[in-house]
Parts: sequence; structure tokens; C-alpha cells
Amino acid sequence: MSERSDDGSQEQLTVTPPKTWATGAPAVMHALEYSLAQTSPLRAGQTLLTMNQVDGIDCPGCAWADPAPGHRHRNEYCENGAKHINDEATTRRITRGFFREHSVSDLAGRSDKWLNDQGRLTEPMVKRPGSDFYEPISWHDAFGLLAGELTSLDSPDEAVFYTSGRASNEAAFVLQLFARALGTNNLPDCSNLCHESSGYALHETLGTGKGTVSLEDMHHADLIFVVGQNPGSNHPRQLSALEQAKRNGARIVAVNPLPEAGLLRFRNPQTARGLIGHGTAIADRFLHIRVGGDLALFQGLNRLLLEAEDARPGTVLDHDFIDTNTEGFADFARHVRSVDWDDILTATGLTREEIEEVRDDVLRSERVIVCWAMGITQHKHAVPTIREFVNFLMLRGNLGRAGAGACPVRGHSNVQGDRTMGIWEQMPDSFLDALREEFGFDPPRAHGMDSVKAIRAMREGRVKFFLSLAGNFVRAAPDSAVTEEAVRACRTTAHISTKLNRTHTVCGDTALILPTLGRTERDVQSGGEQFVTVENSMSEVHTSRGRLQPASPLLLSEVAILCRLARRTLAGKGPDIPWPKFESDYGEIRDRIARIVPGLHDFNRRVVRPGGIRLPNAVNEGVFHTPVGKARFTRNTYELPRVPEGHLLLQTLRSHDQWNTVPYTDNDRYRGIHGSRRVVLVSPADLTALGLADGDHVDLVGVWTDGTERRADDFTIVAYPTKAGTAAAYYPETNVLVPLDSVADHSNQPASKSVVVRLEPARRPAAAPVPG
Repeated sequence: MSERSDDGSQEQLTVTPPKTWATGAPAVMHALEYSLAQTSPLRAGQTLLTMNQVDGIDCPGCAWADPAPGHRHRNEYCENGAKHINDEATTRRITRGFFREHSVSDLAGRSDKWLNDQGRLTEPMVKRPGSDFYEPISWHDAFGLLAGELTSLDSPDEAVFYTSGRASNEAAFVLQLFARALGTNNLPDCSNLCHESSGYALHETLGTGKGTVSLEDMHHADLIFVVGQNPGSNHPRQLSALEQAKRNGARIVAVNPLPEAGLLRFRNPQTARGLIGHGTAIADRFLHIRVGGDLALFQGLNRLLLEAEDARPGTVLDHDFIDTNTEGFADFARHVRSVDWDDILTATGLTREEIEEVRDDVLRSERVIVCWAMGITQHKHAVPTIREFVNFLMLRGNLGRAGAGACPVRGHSNVQGDRTMGIWEQMPDSFLDALREEFGFDPPRAHGMDSVKAIRAMREGRVKFFLSLAGNFVRAAPDSAVTEEAVRACRTTAHISTKLNRTHTVCGDTALILPTLGRTERDVQSGGEQFVTVENSMSEVHTSRGRLQPASPLLLSEVAILCRLARRTLAGKGPDIPWPKFESDYGEIRDRIARIVPGLHDFNRRVVRPGGIRLPNAVNEGVFHTPVGKARFTRNTYELPRVPEGHLLLQTLRSHDQWNTVPYTDNDRYRGIHGSRRVVLVSPADLTALGLADGDHVDLVGVWTDGTERRADDFTIVAYPTKAGTAAAYYPETNVLVPLDSVADHSNQPASKSVVVRLEPARRPAAAPVPG
């Protein structure tokens, strides 16, 4: 089994048994091997030894929280964090000669991995109308071109400003201020694609879009659910928290359609037991659930808890919490009691005995946490599922007290901070009112476009200008062909980026690459050396200060790029906003944030303290900012995708050696996949039923209720212990299978985890990448 690599050689797919444990010495070696392939030992040491330390560089990877100051390891990072930070710190450079050698068409035929491997961008580039090549452009001319395009629009709503979770709080605040001063709320972000369902469900039920737990809560819970999540690859430092919870007596229930190595056993490389011993078994129970069956599982648990209360009145439910803090309990209880057990067992693929055993775990536990990630949020019924998690937590009062609560685990370092800073197409009036009071203009009130709506609008010609602050939009979004067609329909596209990615090859008539400082690099402005701030999954805001010299003297910071663009665009037309001061001294930005964002008062003084600022969460004070002033029990229904005979339910997922849309290698070490990403994981039972075999080459054909089909060519079957009736394959390669209109109810988030597919013999090999 082989496929062609970018250098023209044949890559051999090899498959080994999936790992039964994660991390340990191999993770250390792989992290060092990748880091030293990208940069020098000295530079790697500068990044790794300051990473996630007080006054150091915040990991640009996931948003897991750091231990309290004084409790951090000298090496406070994971394998993927080490790879990610040194991928940015690479000594490889892309110069103007590279763009003379490689046309846009040439680059469009390259793999994601190859594009990323070329190194750091070093100067602004422009692709002009009719050209197939990027060419150099000065910063002055780049800002003039973009400002001219923006001011020539018929309406500010013809512009879209997209943000990734890599952006700092300061850059995010400046971007939303610029967009709103221009006159639009078109501020989609990567949360639209990953955790929008969480925010919607939590806002509706609790009055906040954020999780309610801290790292200390994780350490002292009695029972932790890890649902639709793979911490070993996507949030590896979470395993340390789970290990600590286990030492303190917690039990852990893993709920997933695939067994994941990190949830089986964790070998902590910071301890002797992890390096040379057997490590720590993490999950006490593994519920091998059917894709999308999580809502049914928690309805089953909730029904069992109600029935236990019937048998032992006053001993199971927390009636004080329910009576004082919630509304809707009676309606919820009637509905859950009516849910049919046959439906629950069909939806979950579990036995009633398995669910009853978990119920017993719950009854033995005073403090319960539910963690989840994109395995939950990317379903049509994602919002009802998360609402049911909240129902479950409220029944026994597991909100607003130590060691308990809701924990949506964010996948990118500052995606939560972006929202706090106003990057959302539907910010509440309270935020917009505060902007008006601070800056003297009335921001637009009509809701803007999220990511899916922006793609539709670009495709229809209603959006002509697209600016991306970091990220890889076309590879993160669903329906790849449609998304690319939409972006190409724009008059102007511009990308503030550190490295090359697929989105740079999908150009509007005019396209610009605006190279920026990475988080690892020193940021020196006219007001002196600057730091930025970020917010993790647990609402902690702290500093990040780069240590390396910039990759090029021509790089500008994200803040500088946005301030200069805003100044050129709004000169003489917009409100009097001190863009030059903001660029010179980021403390000026934080002073304004302090007067607008609740909880960030005295921002500049407080954030530099070790550990930074923990933003308040009203739920933990017994306050619920819902329309009724209480937490809300909800009635939740679902309809599982209809899977015709001979078809499977496919979930898209990430490999271990991948960060978001960019694979660092073609391996997935924990799942035993080496040398290729075009694989589909199928259970042996399904292979027998379908008349297929391990190693067969197939096309994945997505089948939708409207009768349309989408095809991903030439995947190799790998027999794997997925739940029968389901399959799995890597994104972004499989994003082509997810229609733009296949979204979660209420949140409009793409439903990438439940794609009905059939496997057909490969009609032709996937297009080989152009030799390098």
C-alpha cells in the first residue's frame, strides 16, 4: 500500500496494532526529533524552557490551563505543544524567490504538510488580478490597496473579518473594534467551526457560554466524564490533570466510538513511573458508544437517576439546588421518563447494564464533572446533547461548587479569549453599549455572518472582501469545493499569517499575504518591548512574551498590521480612535479593554501577577444570566441519521501528528497508522458484512437526505476497533464530504462527526501531489 509524496517518492502505508498507552519516553523523543529538525538546539531550548512558564511564551497549541505558579514543571508542555511551538520557531524561510519559482497553481497542488514545511513567511506579497504568481509589495502599498478596496465597497457588510484562536486578546480586540468602526458585525471565527454548539447550549441553560470548572476542580472531582474527546492527541496536558484526579480517588468514564490510547493508560514523562514504569490507568469505564449516541446515553442516565429518587425519596436528587436555582424541572422529568429504553439502546449501541453501572458511579459521587470536545459539538443534535449534560449536572447539584461542573475543552489557545474580546457576529448590546461609551460611536446592532453564512454570502457575491487573522480557513471549513469556490469569488482576500497554508492558494481577484510575528518572537514597538495576553479554557487570562528574534526584519505584529490598516481605511471617515497609540503600546489597548470587559478591571496591573487573572463565572456565584434568572432544565429530542443498509456513519477526526488543519507527519502513532493519511478506519465486523477487506482501496461517497452525493477518492481501509456501524477518517481530507448546509440545529456549526457514507471500490487514485 503506497502513495506518492511531494518529492515524488513512494510512501508506504504500514499499520501496527493501536497503542494501549500514551506519552512516555517515545513522546519526548518524537518532540525533540521534530523540534531539532525545525530549528537549532539553542532556539528549541529558548522556546521549550520558557513555554507555559510565568512571563514566558504561552503554548500556541490547545487551550488547556496551566498549573498554579509554584506547581509548574520546568518542562510544562506536551509532545504536540513542543512540535507546535518549534514549528513556528523554525529556521526555514520563504523568500520572494520561492514565489517566483512556485505559481499559485503549483502551490495549490501541494499537500498541507509540504506547504507548512517550507517555513516562515518573510515579507508582504500580492497576487494581482489575472496573475498566477505572488510578487513582493511594500507594507505601505499593501495597506493602501486594502484600504482602497474596503472604502470602495457599497456596504461595510460586503467585508468579512475571520479570526483564528491563535490571535492574542489585544489583536482580537483591535480587529473587532476596526470592523465595528467600519460598520459591520461580520466577525466569524474558528469557534463557529468547533465549539459554537457549546456556547449556544450553555448560554441558553446557564447564561454563560463558558465552562464552569477550574484545574483545581478537576483535581478534586469524584467522577469525571470524558465524552467525545481524545486528550492523548488533542489536549495531552489534560492527562496530567486526570492522573492527579485519579490519585485523589476520582473515577473516570470515557465515552467514545473509538478506544483512545491516552484514556487507556498515561505514562507521565515528568515522573519515573511514567518513563520506566507502567504509568496510570485513566478510564475506569470505557463506553464504546455509537457515533452521535451521547444524548441518548445521558437521557438514559437521567431517567435512571429519577427512578432512583422514586425508590429512595430525598436521597438522590439535590432538591435544594433544583428548587432554588432552576426552572423547568417538572417538564424535563416528564419528558425523560417517557424516553423509550429501546431507543436509548439503539442510539448508543450500549447495554442497559452498562448504563446502570455508570448510574451507580454517579450515585457514589458527590462531585461530578462532564468534559467534552468536538466529538460532541459537530453533530446536528449537538446543542440538545450539551443541554442534556447540563440537565444531568443539575439533578445532583453539580454546578457552582468545588470539584464539579461543565468543562467544554477548547482546542485552540485563545479561541475563548477571542470571544471575550468581542469576536462574535452577535455580541450582546451590553458589550456594544460599552464600546459606544468608550469610543464615541454607535456600533452596528444587526447580527453579522458566522463562518457558514459568510461562505454562502461569498459564493453568492454578497461579500467581496475577506480578511483572515491567522488560521487556514478553507481547510477548516466544510464542503471544500464549495468553500474554495466561494473564496475565489471575492474581489480581495488577505491573510495575516506566519506560515504558508492552503488558504493562500485559494485567491480572490487580488490576494495578499501579510506576514506577522509569531508568539515565540520578541515584539518591539516604538513604546518598547510588548507582551500580549490570552485566555485558556478555564477563563484564566495571562501574559505571553516572545523570546526569539523575528524571522524577518519586515515582519509586523498582528496588532501593528490591524492598527495601520484601520488608520488608513478610516482616516477622516470613522470615529477618533487612537490607532497609533494602540500600536505603540499594547497597554493602551488593555486600558480600554479594562473599561469594557467585565472582570478585566485594572487589567494591566493584575495580568502581570503570577497566574494572571481568573475571570469570574456567575454560575459559580449562584447567578444565572438567563432570561428567567435561573438555570434552565430543557426537553431534548434527537433524530439519528438514517443509515441505509450497506452504509456506515463516518466521523472525521485528527491524527496524533497533526495540529488543527496541518499535519506534521503522515503518521498517527497511537492508532498505528504510518506513512499515509488517506485511510478509513472500519470495524472487522463491518468489513465482513460489506464484503471488504483490510487494505482495500475505496472511495468514500457521502450520501445526503437531499439526494446529493460527495466523493473523497482513494482511501485505504484499515481494520480498526471502531463501534460497529461506524467509521472514521482524517480531516481536512474528508471535509469535502460535509455539505455546507449540514449543520447543527440552533448553532449553525458544521456537522462533521456524522456523515453517512458508502465505500465503493476506488475508481481512480487520488491526484498525486506535484513533485517538489
